[in-house]
Amino acid sequence: MLSNADLNAIWLTIRLAGITTVLLLILGTPVAWWLAHTPSRLKSWVGSVVTLPLVLPPAVLGFYLLVLLGPEGPLGRLTQALGLGLLPFTFAGLVVASFIYSMPFVIQPLQQAFTAIGRAPMEAAATLRASPLDAFFTVALPLARPGFITAAVLGFAHTVGEFGVVLMIGGNIPGKTQVLSMAIYNHVEAMDYAKAHWLAGGMLVFSFAVLLLLNSRGWNRMA
Repeated sequence: MLSNADLNAIWLTIRLAGITTVLLLILGTPVAWWLAHTPSRLKSWVGSVVTLPLVLPPAVLGFYLLVLLGPEGPLGRLTQALGLGLLPFTFAGLVVASFIYSMPFVIQPLQQAFTAIGRAPMEAAATLRASPLDAFFTVALPLARPGFITAAVLGFAHTVGEFGVVLMIGGNIPGKTQVLSMAIYNHVEAMDYAKAHWLAGGMLVFSFAVLLLLNSRGWNRMA
């Protein structure tokens, strides 16, 4: 059976994934909209930054975040000046790291959904004297609903499975930064394969269920 430490790790992981997904949906939506419609030359640069976590090794991303958020890093000095203290090895630090690491899994589906809508619905709303903001909330968002569902599911699931980034930026502090993947690692390192099977098996079922849901509902298709 699972110990209290395992249950705490599961709850911490769910909490981390939930907060990260909500923040990405809120902050990532305007970025995705801009990427889908801008003619700016900066589009390729911004798009590359968004998708960088897909190709960058998690340990590398975690290392540079640790440097930036550390006591000598520019962001670390800023957080200290604002009275927020240092973020590494805290839950807030995990949220920052997870936000960056899961960006492409949320922003890309949203961008594809907004691109698939095209300009015609927005132009039709404009002819009815709807403001750009009204058209966005009443036309674009409902039409992009499948993209939002996909983004939310993939963002949540990806955050649940994080390991390298959370290890670098959060360490492995029980009850504070020890997430599910770290708990599995601890059980394997202690050769307690029974508990590792319980946690790993749960993640396997969860991951398969996510893919089955997306494929059966067709939410993985943006067109």
